[in-house]
Amino acid sequence: MWQLKMKIKHDCTIGNRCEQFSCESYSTPLTQWSEDGYEYVLGEHILVGESRDIERFVRDLKKDSRVVKLEREGNTLFLLERERVRIPARVYHKKIFFVRPVFVDKKGFECWEIASFDKKTLMNYIHDLEKEKSLKCTVEKIVKSVVKDVFYARVMPRVTERQKRAFELAVENGYYHFPRKVDLAQLAKLMKVSISTYQEHLRKAEEKLMPSMK
Repeated sequence: MWQLKMKIKHDCTIGNRCEQFSCESYSTPLTQWSEDGYEYVLGEHILVGESRDIERFVRDLKKDSRVVKLEREGNTLFLLERERVRIPARVYHKKIFFVRPVFVDKKGFECWEIASFDKKTLMNYIHDLEKEKSLKCTVEKIVKSVVKDVFYARVMPRVTERQKRAFELAVENGYYHFPRKVDLAQLAKLMKVSISTYQEHLRKAEEKLMPSMK
């Protein structure tokens, strides 16, 4: 198996708004099809950011003419969208699959990790992307990989919004790095709660989430 990691930036319903509203997204493409001259794409998008920024993100997204259906649960969006133009970055290749969710940063760049059993398939895909003037594509690496490195979705336990935010802040700011880049007092200040309150939210989030990550 061959694995490709690259960054893409293009006119995207999610990427545009991550940049505009200072959010991040972990996006999992679910399916795609063609119908009546349109390309339909269904995906799950987990938004990360300040609550007010996420609310602005969602309000603006609802106004986008490309949105067909949008369902929301907390910071998780199930989005069905359609476009007339076939953009390679948005169209599945039958011999290629995702090995990680697509991470979209605050500048609107998408980090793609995809794989195929045939290296040539990935090289041809890169070539097709590079021909598109409407997007930017930067290849970071292409390596031989193994099946155990492939992400697959698991049923995740429910956490409250405050538990989720506490955990997100810890990850974003390097609390789990070695050595740690931030302490509980700094994280509590970012979340605008007391240290004891923050620690309780984080502890409960870890207790629920960590077993699912084994």
